[in-house]
Amino acid sequence: MSAMLLVVISVLVFLVAYATYGAFLAKKWGIDVKRKTPAHTLNDGVDYLPAKAPVLLGHHFSSIAGAGPIVGPIGAAIFGWVPVFLWILIGSIFFGGVHDMGALFASVRHDGKSLGEVIGENIGETGKKLFSVFSWLTLLLVVAAFTNIVAGTFVNVPEAATASILFIVIAIGFGIFVYRKGVSLSVGSVIGVILLVVCIWLGNKFPVMLSKETWMIILLGYIFVASVTPVWILLQPRDYLNSFLLYAMLLGGLVGIFLANPVLELAPVTAFEVDGKMMFPMLFVIVACGAISGFHSLVGSGTTSKQLDNEKDIKLIGYGSMLIEGVLAVIALITVAYITKDQAALLGGNPVTIFSTGLGNFMGSFGLPAEVGTSFTALAISAFALTSLDTATRLARFIFQEAFISKDKAQSPAVKVLTNRFVATGITVAFGGALAFKGWSQIWPIFGSANQLLSAIALLAIGIWLKATGKEHRMATIPMVFMFAVTLVALGQLIMANLTNYVLLFFSVALFILAFVLILQAYKAFKNMSINEEIKKVG
Repeated sequence: MSAMLLVVISVLVFLVAYATYGAFLAKKWGIDVKRKTPAHTLNDGVDYLPAKAPVLLGHHFSSIAGAGPIVGPIGAAIFGWVPVFLWILIGSIFFGGVHDMGALFASVRHDGKSLGEVIGENIGETGKKLFSVFSWLTLLLVVAAFTNIVAGTFVNVPEAATASILFIVIAIGFGIFVYRKGVSLSVGSVIGVILLVVCIWLGNKFPVMLSKETWMIILLGYIFVASVTPVWILLQPRDYLNSFLLYAMLLGGLVGIFLANPVLELAPVTAFEVDGKMMFPMLFVIVACGAISGFHSLVGSGTTSKQLDNEKDIKLIGYGSMLIEGVLAVIALITVAYITKDQAALLGGNPVTIFSTGLGNFMGSFGLPAEVGTSFTALAISAFALTSLDTATRLARFIFQEAFISKDKAQSPAVKVLTNRFVATGITVAFGGALAFKGWSQIWPIFGSANQLLSAIALLAIGIWLKATGKEHRMATIPMVFMFAVTLVALGQLIMANLTNYVLLFFSVALFILAFVLILQAYKAFKNMSINEEIKKVG
């Protein structure tokens, strides 16, 4: 099978889906270009701030991408390339795209609040609290994991550490000149991209070498600052400039694949059960970000919704970003499918190494030395892992603050302290850091199922809100049922496999119970809505 043909099929299918199904969703949901967004009505210059579509697309895409769409498809390739490829296409269009766009839209219509607020208004306060606790704990896992991943990358690729530090300085300068000095976005972008190239060059010349523990301390300090500072000075510009790295990596990979046109060596389908893993449900859990990811809903309903300039951008940023990520997932699949099992073993079986090496080899087809392409790809991945890390910290801070805010009661002194952005961030970083240094690896096996359960709960929140507002909801509720089935079966398998591992057993059982509680509450809410609709018809 030609890898080039795989890319052509995926790009064409995604373009058609964007023009048709994406437009269908926008029409059915009633996106209103004349309606003011929370970025304008609640503009506080810190979290709520309008961003132009290219800037917000850069932030959102950089935040949701990370290493997920690379690690997932490569890990799921044990089942063969056909199941993974089909799930990337179907999942991105009908599951992940709907999930991401719906989460962003629902949040925008709820003053930029998280999906917990959507659940609270349409299901009840108990559901909101359960969702908030679950989301915050999931984000702690993200903080712990990505702190380790980024610190490890900086140790192994010290050139990336230097470049990343310089990226932050460039981003601050970009934010000041574009948002405060009146420099146009186009001029700032050109200068910023040039400086990014300079940063990469300086990183290769002056690599910063520190221990992993030192980098972890530095990173925890950085994400605290990144979470509490205004979005215009660091979050928006850093993610926007970093997105050019990803676009360049994607373009280089696509051109390289077209010129090299590698043949897929991996079997189309291997077996339904591989190394004790069943294709259902594990294919849909392992691919994760390459098709649908609950983390995306937290980004869309967390930082992105607070910066949306106009509702017309919801389709591009919510639905479009997921389809672009689908293309990245297909490229990741090709990098493992074109090599033999023995070659993958020589690369240590590490997904990031396999992806970086594969893209480096593909880029060699248009004259770029393979080692340069490999280093550039590794740098880009580390940049996006860092983006996901600081975005996750800010999201956890939002959710922590929302959990203690009550609309009906005056805030007590204790609540005012807990909802302070510095305190909320400090608590998040402290717990995330503790997991990063000590115990996060013990509960990491549960993260895949937790992430996909989060996507099912997000679809539940979107579906019930759409029904409550009289809009078509089946595009959200049908994939919701499938994702709950996937998650509950996966959790059941985890419970049976970890009866003596009390940490994993506790989290697995807790998530299983959480899912059923929310399903029952949602069922009651749906039923009540249906009864009310019938009463109105009779009346």
